[in-house]
Amino acid sequence: MDLAPFIDHTLLKADAKESDIRRLCDEAREYRFHSVCINGSRIIQARHFLEGSEVRVCTVVGFPLGACDPDSKRYETEVAVDLGADEIDMVINVGMLKDGRDEIVRREIRDVIEAADDRIVKVILETSLLTEEEIKKACEIAVEAEAHFVKTSTGFGGGGATEEHVQLMRKTVGQKAGVKASGGIRDAATADRMIKAGATRLGTSASVTIVQGADAPITGSY
Repeated sequence: MDLAPFIDHTLLKADAKESDIRRLCDEAREYRFHSVCINGSRIIQARHFLEGSEVRVCTVVGFPLGACDPDSKRYETEVAVDLGADEIDMVINVGMLKDGRDEIVRREIRDVIEAADDRIVKVILETSLLTEEEIKKACEIAVEAEAHFVKTSTGFGGGGATEEHVQLMRKTVGQKAGVKASGGIRDAATADRMIKAGATRLGTSASVTIVQGADAPITGSY
């Protein structure tokens, strides 16, 4: 299987430099990854480095905790769109979900989708912090809000994607949304298992290792 079209080639470290973003984009061009996923302050640079290519620019909103006010997520999305982002990965408010404040979670997802203006929105659940019932509930809320994807993890929340969680998410959303597996995907075998479990997109910083079929250990988050 050609894994490259499934991959959001990711660099979200706080200490990433412009040269790192350039390298990320050069690799995305070479291997034809679906997108680069970068922090909002790097959108303009990524667009410049990817000019003329089909690689999309994905950015994150409410990252990595998701605990900010919903209005700030909407504004962050509007800015990202103005800067040229093609896709938005937003983090839900995990605490509100656990409080049973479903309408707040649903509303903030809808706000981001509206601000994204027809761009793809992926909803990050942070599954390592949730029970199976909470994962199902979060998926149901995301589908009701008409999100395009549900996503396992930020990679910064103490746990990453598991096959079991991907399977549960796929079972819950059916064909109504995509499923993005992220966090801890560092070799081709793991990537393949996630896709077989139901993932239609992968978020990883080990993209080059994955598409080359290598399984040497990769260090770092995401």
